Amino acid sequence: MPLLLLLIHLGAAVMLLLWAVRMVRTGVERAYGAGLRDAMRRARRGSAFMAMAGVVLAIVLQSATAVGVLAAGFAASGVISTAMGIAALLGADFGSALVVKILSFNLSELVPILILAGTTMFLKFENRMVRHYGRIVLGLGFILLSLRMIGQATEPLRESAVAPQIMAYLAGDPLTSFIAAAAIAWALHSSVATLLLLASFAGAGLLPVEAGLPMVLGANVGGAVIAAWLTRSAPLPARRIPAGNLVFRSIAAVICLGLLQVVPIPVTTLGSTPAVQFVNFHVAFNFVLMLLALPLTNVMSRLTEQLLPEPVDPIANRLAFRSALDRSVIGRPALALASAQRELLRMAETIEVMLRPVMDAFETGDHAHITRLQSLDQEINRRHTDIKLFIAEVNRGQLSEAEMRRGFELASLATDFEAIGDLIKTLLALAEEKAQRKVKFSEEGWRELISLHDRVMANIQMAMNVHVSGDLDSARQLAEEKTVMRKLERESQDKHLARLKAGQAESLETSDMHLEIVRALKEINSLIAKVAYPILKESGQLLDSRLAS
Repeated sequence: MPLLLLLIHLGAAVMLLLWAVRMVRTGVERAYGAGLRDAMRRARRGSAFMAMAGVVLAIVLQSATAVGVLAAGFAASGVISTAMGIAALLGADFGSALVVKILSFNLSELVPILILAGTTMFLKFENRMVRHYGRIVLGLGFILLSLRMIGQATEPLRESAVAPQIMAYLAGDPLTSFIAAAAIAWALHSSVATLLLLASFAGAGLLPVEAGLPMVLGANVGGAVIAAWLTRSAPLPARRIPAGNLVFRSIAAVICLGLLQVVPIPVTTLGSTPAVQFVNFHVAFNFVLMLLALPLTNVMSRLTEQLLPEPVDPIANRLAFRSALDRSVIGRPALALASAQRELLRMAETIEVMLRPVMDAFETGDHAHITRLQSLDQEINRRHTDIKLFIAEVNRGQLSEAEMRRGFELASLATDFEAIGDLIKTLLALAEEKAQRKVKFSEEGWRELISLHDRVMANIQMAMNVHVSGDLDSARQLAEEKTVMRKLERESQDKHLARLKAGQAESLETSDMHLEIVRALKEINSLIAKVAYPILKESGQLLDSRLAS
């Protein structure tokens, strides 16, 4: 096979592997996203529980990076501490190693079954959960297919005169092997894919043990860099978690790399073939690191505070509130309205920050945290007032009909966003009431509320994208979410009434509260959906009335 065709074949196989891993993760997140996030919330009883939660989540999501980003998000909203987040990532890396172990088995006979079953479930069923399951099964089939393709693509390399020379060089230079694998893992943005790739090369007889073990260590460090890179713009609490995991992993990998050079490791005890030895070495490294590092998570938390300290600039507090409204362009309506649109986007971002931790507030009942969230409503009110007055001043100038209509739409959206802030304050008041009464929701009722909240948060993201892009298809999808949410509200109410009828004590104690939360989330979603109305109206896709003529 010509070298170019061989590289294309190998590159296609690697890309299929990356896409398949992501496909499985996406399917799991869409099917069980709310439950997975809730599982991490409930694991806050200690570092061991968080580590076990990380193991389970990484196995389910097939990605330690996804768990790291999830933990960072919780840390940013004050749900978990930095030490707890680091514990979750240590467990997640071990869980990710177990995924590599499972996928390294020869399961190629299952490929046609998985692809047939997954495609059928995804294309032939309308039920959303069945389609999510189909995505997961299809992704697993593609992972196994990609591994088979990698094996086929590397077969000609066994007869190559260049490949043995490269491998001989890497075997004699463990540091280069280490750095190369770290760079590959970061470039692929998947430690699972990188380790499976190394195992495939070893299975084809292309990767000797002397080069492979340092590359396994390098892939571990490169995988830890991914989460740190993805959270580089996040708030400080979120950045400290992947940073702490990266420090742990780097220290352990460097020590282990040094030991490999001075202590002969009986690799035959790890397995009968180099591929098995690499995978088992990867699992053992992550297991030992988890056991040794868990007692030190508090120490690492304090170290990350030193590495990533809070800014001490005394001017920072005075610049905390910054308006996008530019009064120097009031006489130029097009620029002024663009300025108001930017300010409205900041208002939406504040709403997102205020609403995201609401369900955690219901669970923890932390009065200080609830008070901090409630104080954000003052910023929302201030931006609302500023936008109204700014647009009123713009309207005193010479505006075209389209510019006047756009100004009215922005002012109307600002009023809707201010109303969302009031609804969130209502939810936070209910969270405080729940803590004072010391009641709790039923398991089923809580899952319903978490699911509704997650859907509203996803719709807020969509609304901000629609507000900026003006994309018609996305606007239509956002408007349709209003109908979907109305249906989910009715279903939740029906299920709640069924629990009341069955006499569930927890449902009886929280009945009014449950229904108020559902109603508030539905109202918030309805107000969010109105972002799409101007775009749909301009294109003639919005009816003036839902009443039959």
